[in-house]
Amino acid sequence: MVKPFVPQLVYIEPRALDYPLARKLRDKFEDMGIEIRETTSHNQVRNLPGDNDFQKYRNAKSTLVVGIRKTLKFDTSKPSAEYAIPFATGCMGHCHYCYLQTTMGSKPYIRTYVNTDEIFEQAEKYMKERAPEITRFEASCTSDIVGIDHLTHTLKSAIEYFGKTDHGRLRFVTKFAHVDHLLDADHKGRTRFRFSINDDYVIKYFEPGTSRLPERIEAAVKVAEAGYPLGFIIAPIYLHEGWKKGYGEMLERLAEALPQKAKQDLTFELIQHRFTQPAKRVIQKNYPMSKLELDESKRKWKWGRYGIGKYVYTDPEQEEMKDTLKGHIGKLFPDSKIEYFT
Repeated sequence: MVKPFVPQLVYIEPRALDYPLARKLRDKFEDMGIEIRETTSHNQVRNLPGDNDFQKYRNAKSTLVVGIRKTLKFDTSKPSAEYAIPFATGCMGHCHYCYLQTTMGSKPYIRTYVNTDEIFEQAEKYMKERAPEITRFEASCTSDIVGIDHLTHTLKSAIEYFGKTDHGRLRFVTKFAHVDHLLDADHKGRTRFRFSINDDYVIKYFEPGTSRLPERIEAAVKVAEAGYPLGFIIAPIYLHEGWKKGYGEMLERLAEALPQKAKQDLTFELIQHRFTQPAKRVIQKNYPMSKLELDESKRKWKWGRYGIGKYVYTDPEQEEMKDTLKGHIGKLFPDSKIEYFT
């Protein structure tokens, strides 16, 4: 079982201490005996421990920077939501395929933002602009927010904030099972709690440092019993020997465990494995022994966001994926909704 994340090293930006949450976190980490350093900005985080890039990368993944979110313009977050709401950046997991490999570049440390009231005020502006339409906010575009929330409770505050709004909905996804502190949050059904799930092969070989499938399913049952709307992202759908059997068994285990009530309002999002040339270089540097298949000649090239091309599966492979997974979901979860396949 993966233990809840505890940073080995914490940096605090001086201006962050103007906010009560930063002072609370500083006191908490001092009580835990964790080394705390000051940094003028997260960009100035230097001299992370390690004799080589490999060690420094891993040590960065266990480093937390407590800071302020300066850019309050939210990115869009299609197809899952209208906007990405920024509470944290970076992740303690070591998923070989993750797109954060490239977006985080050489700074894969985790950042948590303490100016949450300012972030909520900005969310309020976006909601007013779109009212009376519902505005959805995705809280896990740049991090696995659940992975650090047992320390910060930022996500819990956000769940309760959106519970009080008329036109806002919160969404996030996690690979971690550390959800107990979120079960009593006053969500009022306005937060969709999603879990990223995969078959045993993918979790075993490509998702080190994350909760195993039985732990994620157990956490999903707790979340369902706490009354949250529930969802699952099957991602990345990865073709390996025995993949049809693997994904079928994964969905059967999920169907057996979930309470019947949770199956009435259930969403699925299906995302095939893809990679870019920059991602391939970073993955091979950070995880040189990875079994991840990154052979461009076996893939179809497709234009991506920001003009960067990506390699996806061929059209026949995509059709087979869709047919297989939609078939299982339709049989096991007839009342669920598949939001998209991409």
